[in-house]
Amino acid sequence: MSVLAITGGTGFVGGRLIAEALAGGHAIRALTRREQAAREGIEWIPGDLNDKPALARLCEGADAVIHVAGVVNAPDRAGFAKGNIEGTANMIAAAEGAGAKRFVHVSSLAAREPQMSDYGWSKAEGDKLVQASSLDWSIVCPPAIYGPGDMEMLELFRLAKRGLALTPPAGRMSVIEVGDLARLLLALALTDAPGLSLDADDGTEGGWSHKDFGRAIGTALGKRVAAIALPRMILMAGAHLDRLVRGKGAKLTPDRVAYFCHEDWVIDPARRPPENLWKPQVPTEEGLAATAAWYRSQGLL
Repeated sequence: MSVLAITGGTGFVGGRLIAEALAGGHAIRALTRREQAAREGIEWIPGDLNDKPALARLCEGADAVIHVAGVVNAPDRAGFAKGNIEGTANMIAAAEGAGAKRFVHVSSLAAREPQMSDYGWSKAEGDKLVQASSLDWSIVCPPAIYGPGDMEMLELFRLAKRGLALTPPAGRMSVIEVGDLARLLLALALTDAPGLSLDADDGTEGGWSHKDFGRAIGTALGKRVAAIALPRMILMAGAHLDRLVRGKGAKLTPDRVAYFCHEDWVIDPARRPPENLWKPQVPTEEGLAATAAWYRSQGLL
C-alpha cells in the first residue's frame, strides 16, 4: 500500500484517479476547497494551491504526489498563471519539503504550443518548474479527455442528439478516456521511472478528424449527425457573445478558440508510455457510449 497525495481530487480526472487508487488498496490524501463527506481510505485536506501549510500537510508522509489540479479556463493571463504556474510551484515546494519519492504532474497537449494560448503558455511554464525540481518527476500531457462525469463535452453530445456536430476548421485531434488516464497516472506514481514526459491517447494512429469524432458521438447516441466546420471568425464571435452572457463563467473564450482552431492536436506517438507500463483499455466508441449513458442517467440528455 502506498500513501498518495492528490490535488484536483474533487474534479473529473482526480475523482476517477481516487476511485482507481482506492480500488488498488492505497491510502489517499486529497486537497479540497469545500467540505467533503467522509469516505473510507481518504483523508481530506482543506485548502487550495495557494495555502502552503495545507499543501505541507497534504504531502507529509506521502510516497507520491499526483498533481492533477489546474486552471483550464480563466478570464485573463494572470488567472492561468496563478493556477498553473504559481500553484505548481507551491506543490513542488511542498513535495520537496516533505521528501516525497515521486511527483506526477498532469500537463496538457496545449503546452507544446505555448505561443498559441495563455492556457498552453501557463502549462508549459509549469512543466519547466517540474523539470527543474529535485523530485523524481513524470509529466503526462493528455489530449482531449472524455468519459462518464465529464461536463466539458456535454454540449457536443447535446448537439449530436439534435443531429449536429459543430466543429473547428479542418484539423485532427487525439482523445483519451478518463479511466485510461487515471490508470496511467496511478502507474507512474507506483513505478520508479523518473524523468518521463509522456503523451497518451486512445491508441488511434493519426488521431481523429473533428468531423469523425463528432460523428462518433452521434453513433454513441444512435444518431446520424451532420458535421459543420465553423470558421475561426464565427467561433471568436461566439466566444465574445458567451463572455457577454456568462461573464467570467464563459465556457467558450477567445483563448479556447485559439487552440481549438489549431490544425494538429494529435499526440506524438514517440512519446507514448512504454507498453509494459500502460496501454489504453477503453476503445473510444465504447467510451463514448458509456459517457452518453452517464449523461442520460443524470438527466442531462
